[in-house]
Order: sequence, then C-alpha cells, then structure tokens
Amino acid sequence: MAIEDEVLLEVTPGGAAVITLNRPEKHNAFNADIIARLSDIFETLRANADEVRIVILRGTGKSFSAGADLEWMKAAADWTHDDNLEDALGLARMLHKLYDLPQLTVALVQGAAMGGGAGLMAACDVAVAVKDAKIRFSEVRLGLTPATISPFVVKAIGPRYARALFATGEGFDGTFAHQMGLAQYVVDSVDELDDMMEHLATLAFSTAPGAVHDAKKLVDMVADHEINDSLLRKTAHQIADRRVSEEGREGLTAFLEKRKPGWAE
Repeated sequence: MAIEDEVLLEVTPGGAAVITLNRPEKHNAFNADIIARLSDIFETLRANADEVRIVILRGTGKSFSAGADLEWMKAAADWTHDDNLEDALGLARMLHKLYDLPQLTVALVQGAAMGGGAGLMAACDVAVAVKDAKIRFSEVRLGLTPATISPFVVKAIGPRYARALFATGEGFDGTFAHQMGLAQYVVDSVDELDDMMEHLATLAFSTAPGAVHDAKKLVDMVADHEINDSLLRKTAHQIADRRVSEEGREGLTAFLEKRKPGWAE
C-alpha cells in the first residue's frame, strides 16, 4: 500500500481538512514513513491556512492509533544512538508541526490510543474520545520513556497526572481522559464522533481565522508567565492589535450591523 493510502487527506470545498490514519490492520500504528507523511501534510495545511479552517485527525477501523509500529521498534533496537536520535526528532518535530498549526485542530479518538497515539491527542487543540477508548502511555512497560510526546502531554494534563501515568504505564479510558483534560469531550459511541466533528466544524467556521491563531498563541504566552506589568502590557498589545486589524474591524462592524461577519457567511 502506498503511503498516500495509509495516511489520507481530504479537504472539503468549505475548508475542513480530514486526515485519516488508514492502517486498520495495524491499529493505525505509525512508522517513519507515516510520520514523514503527516509532517508533509501539516506543512501543506499551514501554508493554506486561508483556505483551511479546521483540521481533523482520525483513524479507520477499531483504533485511533496504537502508537509505534512493532516492526519499526524492532528495527530501532539495532540502530546506533545517532540513528535513533534522528528518528526520534522526526516524531517530535511532526508533533510540534501539529501543535503549531494556526487552525483549530481536533482528534477523534476511538479504541486504542497508545504512546505516540496519545501524543497526537495531546498535540491537538481539542480531543473527543469514546468513553471506552483504551489509552496508555505505555513506554515504561518496554523499558522506554514517553520523551518525544512529553512536552505536549504535560501541557495538556499537567505534571501531576503526567508523572503518575508516565511512571506507572497504567491504562485508562476516555472518561478518565476527559476527567484530567486530555480529552475535552467524551461520547458514548463511535457514531457520536461524527456528530462532534460537525459541531466543532460549525464552531470553527463561525470564528475569524487570524483571531483563532492569535488566541492559540495567547495561551502559550500567558500559561507559565507571572502576572505582572510586563504580561499585562503584552496582553493589552495583543487586543489592541486585534481591534485595529481587518478581522477586528469587520467583526465589530458586523456585530453592530446585526449581520454575520465575512468569515461566517
């Protein structure tokens, strides 16, 4: 199967990009080729942010993603340290490209989301999990650590939960993922994932694309910053910039004229 068939990309005329991991027989486990394909797709979507408003990541079959492919891990055991370093950087950089996309990003999670699969969840802005999903940071069970996914997971769930789950390798379900913030939404069945996709797409198409990007950067700016005059000035500058921007002026004018802004028409 060609790599283009293992990671599918569909962009609707309205501007929704759906990326589908399409290795159901492998529970959508990934290898270096899958990672490279995802990296290329994320770069393409970033370059087309004016046309694409929401990016949705999902998997075919029973699972979202079981993480690393077994054959890939087996091969890595015989690589040099430098080879393993370069390989790991590929995954880390792919996840960062996903995390750094200007669009709203959504993971729709059913079945297994193990290791790097859970990392994909954490790197998205929004994750929707079926309540009986099977999620695990399983690396310590293999004598490894979840190093490359850790920056995104710790941002998503905080150090307390991350420390416990990284160190124990304990599995958990979609309900617990929702409880600790790895998933913002939990649904009862796989069929409801499509309903949530439509709901989130409706929200995405009601927002100003540039404002979405700036709102995401705003969170990163303030998350670990002391609340002081420097931060207050930075946030004041951002809202001032948005107020005089083309989107800001259009949004306010549309509100006063009781009509939809241009990006929501």
